[in-house]
Amino acid sequence: MLRYMNFVFLVGVFLTAAPLTSNAEELQVYKSPTCGCCVKWISHLEEFGFTTQTHHPGDLDGLKKELGVTSQSASCHTAVSDQGYVFEGHVPAKYVQQFLDNPAENAIGLAVPAMPLGSPGMEMGDRFQPYKVFQLNKDGSLQVYASVEQQADQY
Repeated sequence: MLRYMNFVFLVGVFLTAAPLTSNAEELQVYKSPTCGCCVKWISHLEEFGFTTQTHHPGDLDGLKKELGVTSQSASCHTAVSDQGYVFEGHVPAKYVQQFLDNPAENAIGLAVPAMPLGSPGMEMGDRFQPYKVFQLNKDGSLQVYASVEQQADQY
C-alpha cells in the first residue's frame, strides 16, 4: 500500500511528489500542550506520509538539551525519529525525508530555529519569511542544510 504526499498547486499546475511507503518513519514529537503551530506542523508531517506520536514532557527544555539541541537552534517542538535523529522546529517534511534517506555521518538531525513566518505550521496566507534549515552536528555546530527562499520550496 502506498501513501502519497499532498499536492502542491504552483503556477496553475498540480505537481505531486514521489510516494512514501506505508512503512514511513514514525516521529515522536515533544511539545507544549498549548502550542497550536506544533499541531499544524504535525499535520504537515502526516500529510507527507509520516506517522507521529505526540508527547508533552514536563521539562521540554531539558529534553532538548539532552538530545543535543542548543539554544541557538531551538524552536517550539522537537521530533525524534525511530533511528534517533532529531528534527527541531518547523523543518519541512521533504527535508526530514531527504535527511532520513541519506543522513550525514556527523549529524544528529536538522533544525529550523525560531518560528519563521510561512514555514510549515506557521502559514499565514501568502506571508512568507525566507529561512534556513540547519544540520545539527554531533560536535554542537550547525551548517546550512537547505535555504528556503520561497514558500513553494518547502513542498
